Amino acid sequence: MSGEVRGLVETLRTRVAALVDTRGAADPTMDDPLRGMYVSGDTARRIAAGPRGAAGPDERVPLPETGGTDRIGTLARTFGLSPLDAHILVTALAPDVDRGFEALYGYLNDDVGRRRATMALALDLAGTGPFDPAARDRFHPAAPLRSGGLLDIEEEDRPLPGRALRVPERVVAHLLGDDGRLDGRLLGAGVELLAPGGTAAVAGPSALGVRVAAAGPVTVHLRERTPGTVVDGVVAALLAAGRPVLRHRPEADRSPEATALVTATLVREARLRGAAVVVEPLPERPGPLVRALASSGTPVVLVGGDAPDPLWAPDAQLIALDAPSEAAAAGDLWERELGGAETRPGPDAGPDLGLGFDLAEATAAYRLGGEQIRRAARAARALAAFEGTGLTLAHVQRSARLVSAPLLDSRARRVRPAVGFADLVLPTEPMEMLHELTGRARHRDRVLGEWRLRTGGGRGRGVVALFAGESGTGKTLGAEVVAGELGLDLYVVDLSSVVDKYVGETEKNLERIFAEVDRTDCVLLFDEADAVFGKRSEVKSSHDRYANLESAYLLQRLESFDGIAVLTTNLRANIDEAFTRRLDLVVDFPFPDAEQRIALWRSCLAGVPCEADVDEEITRCAREFELAGGAIRSASVTAGYRAAGRGSSVTGEDLRAGARREYLKAGRLVPTTREPWSP
Repeated sequence: MSGEVRGLVETLRTRVAALVDTRGAADPTMDDPLRGMYVSGDTARRIAAGPRGAAGPDERVPLPETGGTDRIGTLARTFGLSPLDAHILVTALAPDVDRGFEALYGYLNDDVGRRRATMALALDLAGTGPFDPAARDRFHPAAPLRSGGLLDIEEEDRPLPGRALRVPERVVAHLLGDDGRLDGRLLGAGVELLAPGGTAAVAGPSALGVRVAAAGPVTVHLRERTPGTVVDGVVAALLAAGRPVLRHRPEADRSPEATALVTATLVREARLRGAAVVVEPLPERPGPLVRALASSGTPVVLVGGDAPDPLWAPDAQLIALDAPSEAAAAGDLWERELGGAETRPGPDAGPDLGLGFDLAEATAAYRLGGEQIRRAARAARALAAFEGTGLTLAHVQRSARLVSAPLLDSRARRVRPAVGFADLVLPTEPMEMLHELTGRARHRDRVLGEWRLRTGGGRGRGVVALFAGESGTGKTLGAEVVAGELGLDLYVVDLSSVVDKYVGETEKNLERIFAEVDRTDCVLLFDEADAVFGKRSEVKSSHDRYANLESAYLLQRLESFDGIAVLTTNLRANIDEAFTRRLDLVVDFPFPDAEQRIALWRSCLAGVPCEADVDEEITRCAREFELAGGAIRSASVTAGYRAAGRGSSVTGEDLRAGARREYLKAGRLVPTTREPWSP
């Protein structure tokens, strides 16, 4: 027992001894051996005397001081306790630190089974009684002892003067100097304790965090687009200032009663420790939690994407701030997590980290939060160790995709990119525009966020491109290449699961997709987008009216979109001009000329066993058959099946047969004569 609490308990023992003597002198039956069932007056006097002896019946022990620097004094200042409150608190906790008080309280309660102080007994020991309305008010639910969670009143079926008082074990432990562990109610409730000087700090103090730490008991609502990035710098600043941090991640599936209990316990824990509270992300209905935290008198940082509601904390000053430099904070965290990893040498090594690739470039497209980045980094290290190699770009991107996998599988088809720019055969201009598209996706946070080149009106940081061209010219392949270059998965929207015959359902389905893509990392592909993003028309019927409403919704939604989307169409003229204005890039995929068709044939047959005449036949077929890239791919597959059926290599005749098949499928006239060919 700490010396401070020991002294208070011994002082209380003196008062108890005086009360025992007073009651024994007033009533001789108090010395009956059956008094208190089996505690006699002599026994009670002996226990009460303890090592210090008893005081006289008229002696009054002074109430505990509430203005000192000891734990009782600090507790009283923090929770607003009066001297009488502090006395009641010490009276209630005495049996929890000195077993002798169990017999004494049993004796004074006329029942040895009731070993805790009652409300009447606590007031008697303070020199007042249950008839004093001011004293009774100290037990009101809104009074500091009970509203702060420092005192529980048991036995609700009894009258108030006879109800037992209990001090929660966490408060007893705090008064005894034990703050090593969290309250048991917070275990498994998404609460983590970070202590100054510990190993839990994961970032350097940020300028925003320094301001929060210096502001004292302030409530800050931090609007982060990707939770867990900038807030790490705030946590680090609070820890550097010597203030513990309670990091709370509320669970959505808890009942309102359980949530209220966790909230009250969290507030008490923060006040006992003088800790700051960080809540990320805010629950769906944050009002009760925010109100409780805002009145706790400790620094509070709330992390969420929505604007704060003044009704959350009507009696407190709620400061709303936009999180600065999220991309820079995320990049710093990636470097800290992977900077010391053993890597495989490569030509594009990062300048400072010694990696075999440029880490900043590799992770720029991901919008992961702090905890997600740490999980992805651990997974990448574990994967590299499992394969027995150094850390590679593939390990990082695979782990990041796993952490940020969206829940789009019910409405979109996932494609794991397996192609790159080397697999594309395009003229210079569209190829450069695809490279520009990947650059926009990587650097949008810097350009639109830090440099503030985004216009107003609630516009998001999304990147939307339109790929236009005839069927088979490589639009879908181009989207897959962009996704692969960014290290993201490609999700192809299934229009059959989006378009609905009922009014308003199509918009709801699209909103579910957009909302999911907004908070995850992937490339969304709307194939044949003119079916959804078509031109608005003159309203001649109710059908036209609702079709225009659908287009109007899409126009508004693209303004606030935060993800990466690619629209493809065979007929660019069918896309509404209002959509075109909201596009970042429009890439035209031209029909390939003869030289490009040769390159496409060779690309499709790379790795396929071929006869010697195939190279010459490729040039002939490229000149004679005007096929797009998709058709050339199909013709190559046909040639492969013919050769596999014979058990031999692909011949020039197999290629020609495949090309004829594609002409017949398209309803075109198949060339019957072979033109002479010269190299």
